[in-house]
Amino acid sequence: QGQLVESGGGLVQAGGSLSLSCSASGSIFGIGAMGWYRQAPGKQRELVATITTGGTTTYADSVKGRFTISRDNAKNTVYLQMNSLKPEDTAIYYCIATGLRAYWGQGTQVTVSS
Repeated sequence: QGQLVESGGGLVQAGGSLSLSCSASGSIFGIGAMGWYRQAPGKQRELVATITTGGTTTYADSVKGRFTISRDNAKNTVYLQMNSLKPEDTAIYYCIATGLRAYWGQGTQVTVSS
């Protein structure tokens, strides 16, 4: 139903690293900008990072200098490299893609222990 497929979540200790990926199913066409949101229990969904087809990026202040978003346009895949992880980064991470409509990933759990 237009959802993107995410992978790479898991459990990591504070200070560690984790890499997420998100790929279009192959039945999605006209993908434009892509990005990542995250949501912790009881909190609003927060925009983490975005990247345009041309490679222009934006980051939430809370992750600047620690997270890196990238993409492979030929594969319609977006990545999120997360370094120096903090317990505050614990959340479900969702990828998004824009096009004819918005597409959402199923979410992947990232847990950072102290």
